[in-house]
Amino acid sequence: MTTGTSAVNFVIMSGTPRLPGLTLADADRLVQAALEVGAERGFPPLAVAVVDVTGAPIVLRRGDGGMPMTSRIAVAKARTALLALKPSGQIDLPGGIVDSIQHLYGGDFVPWAGGVLITDGEVILGAVGASGAHAREDEEAVQTAVQRWRENRSAADQT
Repeated sequence: MTTGTSAVNFVIMSGTPRLPGLTLADADRLVQAALEVGAERGFPPLAVAVVDVTGAPIVLRRGDGGMPMTSRIAVAKARTALLALKPSGQIDLPGGIVDSIQHLYGGDFVPWAGGVLITDGEVILGAVGASGAHAREDEEAVQTAVQRWRENRSAADQT
């Protein structure tokens, strides 16, 4: 006979499970590198977002003086790269299809340059997006950040 209460069984794990991919430290380095690239090249203040493989933001930062809307656009560009499995600026679809996809994803589909995948070989670790400058400058900032991150990662692996 039961008393009307239910017991919840919890499985105690030796460690907290986590998705494969980027660490917080990786995401911080990528965002910082993209912001530095923007400053070095005289771009307007950027917002830069790194998302995990599910599209959830790990780190989002907006440079001083950046427009508030750029934060959301940076996240959307990163998510767009994940959805399309390629840089957001390489998406070439008719407007009606873009509108439909934007509707399906609540506006988080922005097929403009500035969102790129972060990979380890053929494995996607996440994505990074930037907004605030011209789209090609947003893309330049995140592409350069990913390149620098890979170089630093390779150098660390060799030591």
